[in-house]
Parts: sequence; C-alpha cells; structure tokens
Amino acid sequence: MNRAIAATTSLLLVAALAACAPPAKDNSGADTSSGVKAGQATSAADFGGMDGLVAAAKKEGQLNVIALPPDWANYGAVIKAFGDKYGIKVTSAQPEASSQDEINAATQQKGKSTAPDVFDLGQSVALANAAKFAPYKVATFDDVPAKMKDATGAWVNDYGGYMSIGFDSAKVPPVTDVDDLLKPEYRGKVALNGDPTQAGAAFSGVVMMALTQGGSADNIAPGVDFFAKLKQAGNFVPVDPTPATIESGQTPVVIDWNYLNAGATKKVPTWQVLVPENAAVAGYYSQAINSDAPHPAAARLWQEFLFSDEGQNLYAAGGVRPVRADAMIQSGSIDAAAARELPAIDGPTTILTQAQSDTAAKYLADNWAKAIG
Repeated sequence: MNRAIAATTSLLLVAALAACAPPAKDNSGADTSSGVKAGQATSAADFGGMDGLVAAAKKEGQLNVIALPPDWANYGAVIKAFGDKYGIKVTSAQPEASSQDEINAATQQKGKSTAPDVFDLGQSVALANAAKFAPYKVATFDDVPAKMKDATGAWVNDYGGYMSIGFDSAKVPPVTDVDDLLKPEYRGKVALNGDPTQAGAAFSGVVMMALTQGGSADNIAPGVDFFAKLKQAGNFVPVDPTPATIESGQTPVVIDWNYLNAGATKKVPTWQVLVPENAAVAGYYSQAINSDAPHPAAARLWQEFLFSDEGQNLYAAGGVRPVRADAMIQSGSIDAAAARELPAIDGPTTILTQAQSDTAAKYLADNWAKAIG
C-alpha cells in the first residue's frame, strides 16, 4: 500500500544496487524500421506499427519497473497480464518506494541494465522531473484530456482517485468530520501514507486537510498546521500504513487514497472510508518513460498496454479511476461492473495545477519537518 520509505534507507538500497550493477551500456536501443533508435521513438509508428513495437520489445525480453506494490491500483494483476501477454520478464524493484525514490534510482543507476525503464509518479514529482522523461504518445493519447498530459507525451496521467480517511470502526469512534481526529479517542492512532515531501498520497493528504481548515489549493499552510496539531495532541503516529498495520490495528486510522483504503475492507470488514464533504481532492499518478531506459522498446510497449482498454480496465478492477474512463464509457469498452464500484463524488473537486503543485511542494519542503519533527 505504502509507496514511501525512509529516504536514508532508500538511498542505501539504491547505492547497493548501483554498486553491484553491470557496467554502463548504450541504452538508446536498436534501430526501428524507420531508422530511429528505439530510445528516441515517439510513437509505435516509428516501429512500423504495434506489431513492430511488440517484436522489438520481445527481442529485449525484459522490463524494469519500480515502486509498484501488487496491492496498489491492481498492479499485481497488471504486471502478470503484461508478462503473460508478451512473454516479457518484468523485474519489479523496491515496490514500497516513493515517487522521489524512483527518480533517485534512475539517477544512481543511469546507464546500468538495472535502471528503471518506466516511472509511476505522483503529479508533483513528475512535473519537477519532466526533463528526465522520453516523450512518447500511445495509440490512445487523444483520449486523455489535455490537462492530464504533457503535450509531447513526456508524462501522461493514467489513473487516479480521491484522498480519504479510512478507519476501523471496531477500534475507534466513527469519523464523521476531520476535526474528530484531534479528539483524545484517536491518540496514537492516525497515520498518513508517507512523507508529503516525497510521496504523492501524503502530499494530497495535506492538501485535503488544508481544504477542511480554511485553506485552498493555493494555500496548504492550514493543512500542515493541522498535522502539527495532531502531533501535539499525540494522535499522529509516524508509521507508514500497510495492509499488515491496518489488519493488526497498529494504524486504525489512515489518510490515503480512497482505492487503497477501500481495499482494506477485504481483510478488515469493519473498515470504513470517508471522503470529507467539500474537500474532495482528486489526484492522478503519471506514467513516464526513463529517457535512459535500458529496455526502451519494452518501456514503450508497457505504456501502450497501460493505456489500452485492457490495461485501463485492470486499473478499474483495482478501484481506481482510469484516465480514459469517460472515453471508454462513451465507447462501451469499460468494465461495467468495475465502473459501478468507482466512487461518486457530489460537489466540487480540487485538482492542483502545476503552479499550485510547485508552490505546495516548496512550502512542504520548508515547513513539513518543522511541523511534525
């Protein structure tokens, strides 16, 4: 569930991987049918179409992914389906890593065969690192709303959801309002999914709290202040929540994406999920290709798969909203049963712009550690 681990630990892991990795290699890939290196291909057309791309990816035979827990957005099933369909071995590194850890790994392992081929990033981290991505437009690129993608295809949002509060009603009083979390009954019980300076879920959790405390997408200071109050009350627990911590009762209240909180009900029937009224914060994760991907054709085929009807329906089966949902509903290609389980939100929804995200990220970098340290 949790894609954020301590920065010092992640850096040690990255360093260890880099130390034992094979020597640097040319990661530009083989020539495509159009004469363009696979690492510079901007669409399947450069490979002569999808058949050419599939053939090139199969020849590489491997794909390196990172920070994809199997219980996050149905990635266990997504990875298996891709590997089974194309006969490509998928190596999944650091499944519990944060978005920033992904970028750190690519930097540390640049030129190595173990470097990440693709990224799955929180919006703020994606926007801050767009220069590190290879522009690529999948076949369904036009189905993705303009505000959900870079015009060149350097990054494209692929799935999303709403920030929420999950709680075990058998262990804590029902949460009906955010301010309930400040009460003594929640002492040592409230967890946030990660560090908001590194992890997209935690970042959006602070934004949600800001909206409930009189803040806005332009001013997240009240959200940071709220977590400071939680810490002062002894209610904030500095534990990154996982399915295991929820099941054991170590984290009976979790601030996280609705689809991850909803997933907890499979093992904890008394788990409930609340999206605070008038504080619906929608967040999408972005797909991107490492510009130095060691398997550039497989990286591009992975993108095609994720944005295909098959890939998008696998996301929906995991409780997340596929970015192509509207187009798929219109065409009738969406999994109707999965679509019915997606949350319906009444009222306004907040999605940060790039400028708002940059401002919020800077504020968190300057103030988060001081607030909860």
